[in-house]
Amino acid sequence: MLAAYITHPDCVRHEMGPGHPECPERLGAIQDQLLIKGLLDYMVPYDAPLATDEQLCRAHSALHVRRIVDNAPAEGYHHVDPDTNMNPFTLQAARRAAGAAVHATDLVLDSKVSSAFCAVRPPGHHAEHDAAMGFCFFNNVAVGIRHALDVRGLERVALIDFDVHHGNGSENIFKDDDRVLMCSIFERGLYPFPEETGHTTTMVNVGLPTRSGGKEFREAVTQHWIPALDAFRPQLIYISAGFDAHREDDMGNLALVEADYEWVTQQLVAVAQRHCQGRIVSCLEGGYVLSPLARSATAHVKVLIGAD
Repeated sequence: MLAAYITHPDCVRHEMGPGHPECPERLGAIQDQLLIKGLLDYMVPYDAPLATDEQLCRAHSALHVRRIVDNAPAEGYHHVDPDTNMNPFTLQAARRAAGAAVHATDLVLDSKVSSAFCAVRPPGHHAEHDAAMGFCFFNNVAVGIRHALDVRGLERVALIDFDVHHGNGSENIFKDDDRVLMCSIFERGLYPFPEETGHTTTMVNVGLPTRSGGKEFREAVTQHWIPALDAFRPQLIYISAGFDAHREDDMGNLALVEADYEWVTQQLVAVAQRHCQGRIVSCLEGGYVLSPLARSATAHVKVLIGAD
Protein backbone atom coordinates (compact mmCIF):
# COMPACT_ATOMS: atom_id res chain seq x y z
CA MET A 1 0.00 0.00 0.00
CA LEU A 2 1.25 3.46 -0.89
CA ALA A 3 1.05 6.49 1.42
CA ALA A 4 -1.08 9.58 0.84
CA TYR A 5 0.24 13.03 -0.02
CA ILE A 6 -2.52 15.53 0.72
CA THR A 7 -2.34 19.19 -0.24
CA HIS A 8 -4.25 21.82 -2.23
CA PRO A 9 -3.43 24.95 -4.27
CA ASP A 10 -5.63 26.99 -1.93
CA CYS A 11 -3.03 26.49 0.80
CA VAL A 12 -0.57 28.58 -1.24
CA ARG A 13 -2.98 31.49 -1.71
CA HIS A 14 -3.02 32.31 2.00
CA GLU A 15 -0.28 34.76 2.93
CA MET A 16 0.22 37.17 5.80
CA GLY A 17 2.26 39.95 4.27
CA PRO A 18 5.71 40.58 2.74
CA GLY A 19 8.54 38.97 4.66
CA HIS A 20 6.32 36.87 6.90
CA PRO A 21 8.13 33.62 7.84
CA GLU A 22 5.00 31.47 7.37
CA CYS A 23 5.09 31.98 3.63
CA PRO A 24 3.49 30.18 0.67
CA GLU A 25 6.90 29.09 -0.64
CA ARG A 26 7.18 26.59 2.20
CA LEU A 27 4.93 24.09 0.44
CA GLY A 28 6.72 24.40 -2.88
CA ALA A 29 10.09 23.81 -1.22
CA ILE A 30 8.84 20.59 0.37
CA GLN A 31 7.17 19.29 -2.77
CA ASP A 32 10.24 20.05 -4.90
CA GLN A 33 12.51 18.15 -2.52
CA LEU A 34 10.16 15.17 -2.37
CA LEU A 35 10.07 15.16 -6.16
CA ILE A 36 13.85 15.37 -6.48
CA LYS A 37 14.28 12.45 -4.08
CA GLY A 38 11.70 10.37 -5.92
CA LEU A 39 9.48 9.99 -2.87
CA LEU A 40 6.31 11.20 -4.56
CA ASP A 41 6.49 8.01 -6.67
CA TYR A 42 5.61 6.13 -3.47
CA MET A 43 2.67 8.37 -2.59
CA VAL A 44 -0.87 8.83 -3.88
CA PRO A 45 -1.81 12.51 -4.32
CA TYR A 46 -5.10 13.73 -2.90
CA ASP A 47 -6.69 17.17 -2.86
CA ALA A 48 -7.54 18.40 0.62
CA PRO A 49 -11.31 18.89 0.97
CA LEU A 50 -12.88 21.82 2.78
CA ALA A 51 -13.60 21.06 6.43
CA THR A 52 -17.24 21.64 7.31
CA ASP A 53 -18.44 23.70 10.26
CA GLU A 54 -19.57 20.46 11.89
CA GLN A 55 -16.08 18.99 11.62
CA LEU A 56 -14.42 22.16 12.90
CA CYS A 57 -16.80 22.42 15.86
CA ARG A 58 -15.68 19.05 17.20
CA ALA A 59 -12.41 20.77 18.15
CA HIS A 60 -13.48 24.42 18.36
CA SER A 61 -16.38 26.39 19.72
CA ALA A 62 -19.06 27.45 17.28
CA LEU A 63 -18.27 31.04 18.29
CA HIS A 64 -14.64 30.64 17.24
CA VAL A 65 -15.55 29.16 13.86
CA ARG A 66 -18.09 31.93 13.25
CA ARG A 67 -15.52 34.57 14.27
CA ILE A 68 -13.01 33.29 11.72
CA VAL A 69 -15.68 33.14 9.00
CA ASP A 70 -17.02 36.61 9.77
CA ASN A 71 -13.55 38.20 9.93
CA ALA A 72 -12.41 36.89 6.54
CA PRO A 73 -11.59 40.05 4.57
CA ALA A 74 -12.73 40.70 1.02
CA GLU A 75 -9.45 42.54 0.45
CA GLY A 76 -6.34 43.44 2.40
CA TYR A 77 -5.67 41.87 5.79
CA HIS A 78 -7.52 41.24 9.02
CA HIS A 79 -5.12 41.18 11.97
CA VAL A 80 -5.78 38.40 14.50
CA ASP A 81 -2.67 39.16 16.55
CA PRO A 82 0.62 40.97 15.81
CA ASP A 83 1.96 37.94 13.90
CA THR A 84 -1.22 36.38 12.50
CA ASN A 85 -3.17 37.87 9.61
CA MET A 86 -6.02 36.79 7.34
CA ASN A 87 -6.08 37.65 3.66
CA PRO A 88 -9.04 36.98 1.33
CA PHE A 89 -7.90 33.38 0.80
CA THR A 90 -7.08 32.46 4.40
CA LEU A 91 -10.47 31.02 5.32
CA GLN A 92 -10.46 28.69 2.33
CA ALA A 93 -6.88 27.60 3.03
CA ALA A 94 -7.61 27.01 6.72
CA ARG A 95 -10.63 24.87 5.85
CA ARG A 96 -8.46 22.88 3.42
CA ALA A 97 -5.74 22.36 6.04
CA ALA A 98 -8.23 21.01 8.59
CA GLY A 99 -10.07 19.05 5.92
CA ALA A 100 -6.80 17.35 4.96
CA ALA A 101 -6.51 15.88 8.46
CA VAL A 102 -10.07 14.56 8.27
CA HIS A 103 -9.54 13.07 4.82
CA ALA A 104 -6.22 11.52 5.90
CA THR A 105 -7.96 9.92 8.87
CA ASP A 106 -10.55 8.27 6.65
CA LEU A 107 -8.00 7.12 4.09
CA VAL A 108 -5.82 5.49 6.73
CA LEU A 109 -8.67 3.93 8.71
CA ASP A 110 -10.27 2.59 5.52
CA SER A 111 -6.92 0.98 4.58
CA LYS A 112 -6.75 2.90 1.31
CA VAL A 113 -3.26 4.14 2.21
CA SER A 114 -0.62 3.02 4.69
CA SER A 115 -0.08 6.49 6.18
CA ALA A 116 -0.57 10.11 5.19
CA PHE A 117 1.43 13.33 5.05
CA CYS A 118 -0.60 16.54 4.89
CA ALA A 119 1.47 19.28 3.23
CA VAL A 120 -0.85 22.10 4.22
CA ARG A 121 -0.86 25.59 5.61
CA PRO A 122 -1.82 27.52 7.65
CA PRO A 123 -0.48 25.39 10.49
CA GLY A 124 -2.72 24.55 13.42
CA HIS A 125 -1.20 23.51 16.72
CA HIS A 126 -1.40 26.94 18.41
CA ALA A 127 -5.13 27.32 17.69
CA GLU A 128 -7.08 26.75 20.90
CA HIS A 129 -10.69 25.71 21.39
CA ASP A 130 -11.81 29.35 21.24
CA ALA A 131 -8.86 31.31 19.85
CA ALA A 132 -6.65 31.71 16.79
CA MET A 133 -3.00 32.64 17.38
CA GLY A 134 0.58 31.97 16.39
CA PHE A 135 -0.01 31.73 12.60
CA CYS A 136 -2.86 29.23 13.28
CA PHE A 137 -6.63 29.55 12.73
CA PHE A 138 -8.04 26.02 13.09
CA ASN A 139 -6.22 23.20 14.87
CA ASN A 140 -5.81 20.79 11.97
CA VAL A 141 -4.69 17.71 13.88
CA ALA A 142 -7.30 18.29 16.57
CA VAL A 143 -10.04 18.36 13.95
CA GLY A 144 -8.70 15.10 12.52
CA ILE A 145 -8.41 13.48 15.93
CA ARG A 146 -11.94 14.37 16.97
CA HIS A 147 -13.16 12.93 13.67
CA ALA A 148 -11.34 9.69 14.46
CA LEU A 149 -12.82 9.55 17.97
CA ASP A 150 -16.33 10.93 17.56
CA VAL A 151 -17.16 9.79 14.03
CA ARG A 152 -14.96 6.77 13.37
CA GLY A 153 -15.28 5.38 16.88
CA LEU A 154 -11.66 5.01 17.95
CA GLU A 155 -11.02 4.86 21.69
CA ARG A 156 -7.32 5.81 21.98
CA VAL A 157 -5.37 8.23 19.78
CA ALA A 158 -1.87 9.62 20.30
CA LEU A 159 -0.73 13.10 19.25
CA ILE A 160 3.01 13.66 18.83
CA ASP A 161 4.32 17.21 18.49
CA PHE A 162 8.03 17.90 17.79
CA ASP A 163 7.71 21.52 16.69
CA VAL A 164 10.18 23.79 18.48
CA HIS A 165 7.19 25.70 19.91
CA HIS A 166 4.79 24.01 22.31
CA GLY A 167 1.41 23.07 20.85
CA ASN A 168 -0.59 25.06 23.39
CA GLY A 169 -3.73 24.85 21.27
CA SER A 170 -3.63 21.07 21.13
CA GLU A 171 -3.08 20.88 24.88
CA ASN A 172 -5.94 23.30 25.46
CA ILE A 173 -8.30 21.17 23.38
CA PHE A 174 -7.28 17.75 24.72
CA LYS A 175 -6.24 18.38 28.33
CA ASP A 176 -9.46 16.85 29.68
CA ASP A 177 -9.91 14.17 27.01
CA ASP A 178 -8.55 10.87 28.31
CA ARG A 179 -8.94 9.31 24.86
CA VAL A 180 -5.92 11.32 23.67
CA LEU A 181 -2.30 10.99 24.77
CA MET A 182 -0.31 14.09 23.79
CA CYS A 183 3.49 13.84 23.74
CA SER A 184 5.50 16.93 22.87
CA ILE A 185 9.04 18.22 22.99
CA PHE A 186 9.67 21.95 22.68
CA GLU A 187 12.25 24.58 23.53
CA ARG A 188 11.78 26.35 26.85
CA GLY A 189 11.40 30.10 26.86
CA LEU A 190 9.85 30.36 23.41
CA TYR A 191 6.38 31.38 22.31
CA PRO A 192 3.77 30.54 23.56
CA PHE A 193 5.76 30.43 26.83
CA PRO A 194 4.19 27.33 28.38
CA GLU A 195 4.38 26.62 32.06
CA GLU A 196 6.26 23.51 33.11
CA THR A 197 3.33 21.38 34.22
CA GLY A 198 5.01 17.98 34.38
CA HIS A 199 3.53 14.74 33.12
CA THR A 200 0.01 13.44 33.55
CA THR A 201 -1.59 10.26 32.30
CA THR A 202 -2.55 12.02 29.05
CA MET A 203 0.07 14.78 28.69
CA VAL A 204 3.81 14.09 28.32
CA ASN A 205 5.26 17.50 27.53
CA VAL A 206 9.04 17.88 27.75
CA GLY A 207 10.59 21.33 27.61
CA LEU A 208 14.28 21.27 26.64
CA PRO A 209 16.81 24.03 27.34
CA THR A 210 18.12 26.16 24.50
CA ARG A 211 20.89 24.48 22.44
CA SER A 212 20.05 21.05 23.79
CA GLY A 213 20.77 19.27 20.52
CA GLY A 214 19.97 15.87 19.12
CA LYS A 215 21.34 13.83 22.03
CA GLU A 216 19.01 15.44 24.56
CA PHE A 217 16.10 15.30 22.13
CA ARG A 218 16.60 11.57 21.57
CA GLU A 219 16.94 10.91 25.29
CA ALA A 220 13.65 12.69 25.95
CA VAL A 221 11.88 10.60 23.30
CA THR A 222 13.37 7.36 24.62
CA GLN A 223 12.80 8.08 28.30
CA HIS A 224 9.44 9.86 28.21
CA TRP A 225 7.53 9.35 24.97
CA ILE A 226 8.09 5.70 24.16
CA PRO A 227 7.12 4.24 27.56
CA ALA A 228 3.98 6.40 27.67
CA LEU A 229 3.00 5.42 24.11
CA ASP A 230 3.54 1.71 24.75
CA ALA A 231 1.43 1.89 27.92
CA PHE A 232 -1.34 3.81 26.12
CA ARG A 233 -1.44 1.53 23.04
CA PRO A 234 -2.85 4.05 20.56
CA GLN A 235 -5.08 2.90 17.72
CA LEU A 236 -3.86 5.74 15.49
CA ILE A 237 -0.96 8.18 15.75
CA TYR A 238 -1.06 11.81 14.62
CA ILE A 239 2.06 13.92 14.24
CA SER A 240 2.23 17.71 14.44
CA ALA A 241 5.35 17.82 12.28
CA GLY A 242 7.15 21.08 12.86
CA PHE A 243 10.73 21.36 11.58
CA ASP A 244 11.70 24.70 13.13
CA ALA A 245 13.93 23.02 15.73
CA HIS A 246 16.51 22.55 12.94
CA ARG A 247 19.84 24.23 13.67
CA GLU A 248 19.54 26.35 10.49
CA ASP A 249 16.09 27.70 11.44
CA ASP A 250 16.32 30.95 13.40
CA MET A 251 12.87 30.52 14.98
CA GLY A 252 14.38 28.27 17.65
CA ASN A 253 17.60 27.00 19.13
CA LEU A 254 17.36 23.25 19.72
CA ALA A 255 19.93 22.56 16.97
CA LEU A 256 18.35 19.44 15.50
CA VAL A 257 19.37 18.12 12.07
CA GLU A 258 17.73 15.95 9.42
CA ALA A 259 19.05 12.78 11.07
CA ASP A 260 17.13 13.62 14.24
CA TYR A 261 13.84 13.94 12.33
CA GLU A 262 14.59 10.68 10.54
CA TRP A 263 15.35 8.95 13.85
CA VAL A 264 12.26 10.18 15.71
CA THR A 265 10.05 9.15 12.80
CA GLN A 266 11.61 5.68 12.94
CA GLN A 267 10.71 5.45 16.64
CA LEU A 268 7.12 6.53 15.97
CA VAL A 269 6.72 4.13 13.05
CA ALA A 270 7.91 1.32 15.30
CA VAL A 271 5.32 2.27 17.93
CA ALA A 272 2.63 2.40 15.25
CA GLN A 273 3.62 -1.03 13.98
CA ARG A 274 3.40 -2.46 17.51
CA HIS A 275 0.01 -0.99 18.36
CA CYS A 276 -1.99 0.33 15.40
CA GLN A 277 -1.09 -1.51 12.20
CA GLY A 278 1.39 1.23 11.28
CA ARG A 279 -1.33 3.89 10.95
CA ILE A 280 0.05 7.44 11.09
CA VAL A 281 -1.32 10.81 9.98
CA SER A 282 1.31 13.58 9.85
CA CYS A 283 0.42 17.26 9.39
CA LEU A 284 2.91 20.04 8.66
CA GLU A 285 3.33 22.67 11.35
CA GLY A 286 6.41 24.93 11.57
CA GLY A 287 9.70 25.21 9.71
CA TYR A 288 10.50 28.59 8.20
CA VAL A 289 13.88 28.50 6.44
CA LEU A 290 13.13 26.81 3.15
CA SER A 291 16.16 24.57 2.61
CA PRO A 292 16.31 22.93 6.07
CA LEU A 293 12.51 22.72 6.09
CA ALA A 294 12.48 20.82 2.79
CA ARG A 295 15.36 18.53 3.78
CA SER A 296 13.87 17.76 7.21
CA ALA A 297 10.36 17.14 5.89
CA THR A 298 11.82 14.81 3.28
CA ALA A 299 13.75 12.86 5.92
CA HIS A 300 10.50 12.52 7.89
CA VAL A 301 8.40 11.45 4.90
CA LYS A 302 11.03 8.98 3.69
CA VAL A 303 10.65 6.98 6.90
CA LEU A 304 6.90 7.54 7.15
CA ILE A 305 6.28 5.92 3.78
CA GLY A 306 8.78 3.09 4.27
CA ALA A 307 11.29 4.28 1.68
CA ASP A 308 14.24 4.61 4.08
